[in-house]
Amino acid sequence: MKEQDDKKQVILNALNRGEFVSGQELGEQLGISRAAVAKHIKALQQLGIDIFCVNGRGYKLNQSLPLISQHKLQVLWQQTFTTVCPIEYHAIIDSTNSELMRRLQNKEALSSGHVLVAEMQNAGRGRRGRVWQSPFGANLYYSYYWCFDGGMQAAMGVSIAAGLAVFDTLKALYNLDVELKWPNDVYLQGQKLAGILVELEGQIEGPCHLVIGIGMNIQMPENAAESIEQAWTDLNSHSADVDKNQLVVELTHYLAQRLTQYQRSGLSEMVTVWNTLNAFQGELIELTTGQRQWRGICEGIDELGGLLLRQDGELKSYYGGEISVRRSQ
Repeated sequence: MKEQDDKKQVILNALNRGEFVSGQELGEQLGISRAAVAKHIKALQQLGIDIFCVNGRGYKLNQSLPLISQHKLQVLWQQTFTTVCPIEYHAIIDSTNSELMRRLQNKEALSSGHVLVAEMQNAGRGRRGRVWQSPFGANLYYSYYWCFDGGMQAAMGVSIAAGLAVFDTLKALYNLDVELKWPNDVYLQGQKLAGILVELEGQIEGPCHLVIGIGMNIQMPENAAESIEQAWTDLNSHSADVDKNQLVVELTHYLAQRLTQYQRSGLSEMVTVWNTLNAFQGELIELTTGQRQWRGICEGIDELGGLLLRQDGELKSYYGGEISVRRSQ
């Protein structure tokens, strides 16, 4: 299976140069027949990749894809850092978060800062069990492992730190000013750009393991976006020439910085910055969990990462990753 996936990756990289490539040329490059090339092309099309097939000319992508390269990740990492590149690449995976969680459950050794990225997830998850749309090559599917000594209870503000790392990255690379929606969404011009899913395993007060998943829209095809129920945007709509390899490296760098800061002082140094980026600052919002609902004016977050809601002149904090937040109608 891995060998077949590698062949598809070679074909895709060849097509991604923006020119027609003949089946014979692809076959010679891979050491397979033209008929075998055609089967690989069909399999790629079934993943939702738009490939032209023209008799006498060969194959061509309708639109180039922002693909990840393990080699390029390593080169970019080594240009800036002296450590071994911690980023592991997969073409297709069920879920980058699920894979890291499985390794933890199987007692496999992981080092803090280990990253898993993929071109496609066939079982990607958002908050509250929602499916994260994952067309091949179009978006960023990213998970970061971190071992935290403070315990699960002290780790509840990690999604706040992760959101700030996404802000840091997009500001540094593209000079974009995103907004953050509590507890773990990233908005750009009022539309969702990225989501964060933090999963934990460990003890309430002892060492715990965190997997920080980030899904970011990079070049979302319209047909894949038809099933998305909320306003969305992608990075390509706001910045030209997005290099997903560079994005992955910089995101890993800024996540490490924000998590080091969190390890040192919790959210105390981040609250003010987060509140300046609060997508719903000063607005009347609704919080919903299960059958319960609250309304109030959004006043940002407290130093534990709880959402501050002003209700009848009183300021109250709300916690929990399963709370839905929206503007009041």
